[in-house]
Amino acid sequence: MIELYSPTEIEQMRPAGRFVAETLTELAATAKVGMNLLELDELAARRIKEAGATSCYVDYHPSFGGSPFGKVLCTSVNDAVLHGLPHNYKLRDGDLLSLDFAVNVNGWVADSAVSVVVGTPREEDLKLIDTATRALEAGIAAAVEGNKIGDISHAIATVARDAGLGINTQFGGHGVGREMHGDPHIPNDGRPGRGMRLKPGLVIAIEPWFLHTTDEIIFDSDGWTLRSADGSRGAHMEHTIAITEGEPIILTDRNL
Repeated sequence: MIELYSPTEIEQMRPAGRFVAETLTELAATAKVGMNLLELDELAARRIKEAGATSCYVDYHPSFGGSPFGKVLCTSVNDAVLHGLPHNYKLRDGDLLSLDFAVNVNGWVADSAVSVVVGTPREEDLKLIDTATRALEAGIAAAVEGNKIGDISHAIATVARDAGLGINTQFGGHGVGREMHGDPHIPNDGRPGRGMRLKPGLVIAIEPWFLHTTDEIIFDSDGWTLRSADGSRGAHMEHTIAITEGEPIILTDRNL
């Protein structure tokens, strides 16, 4: 079911968005060479506890998950691009790290992701992150009243294709509100002018993710982590936004 929220309810979502944005900013800055992924997850768990918030991940067990997730943060490294299950791994110089974080604050959920390079960057990784960032910005720009879901998807895909990247549509954006994942599904490719019309009060997560040289993914043995089929690296960017009568509100804006 697709829900529309009142301006008052959207205002009530702001603390969740702000907390997710601030925590992701801290985690991205903390991720240094030699740091263990489990330490990042522990830091995120402490911040959740201090804020009196609730993780959306610990008990999360959708049909595609091998078991309840069991951690509070997704940490995807290099050829992993989505749903990376934190494990005993120390970050190395040049690692491409994607962090995905969703929490419930006072009954409202916010969901966001960011990709960074740890230590010395590879030029191709920086370009991949830049492409995912620009695709997210294009998707948000298309998320205005009167447009359709396909306009968001097409805007994302145009940026990816211009950069010579393939696009996987198995996982993408989604509705957000009282729950982490809801309708509508927002694929990272689509036809303009198609799909549901965007109305004020719709709150969605837009999340482009791309791989260097493939659009195919495989499940890791942990039952969660999704990796590129050819070993190439991936980047993932995501914001929770609200459709309004004017410009969309980026609830997880890390620049505020």
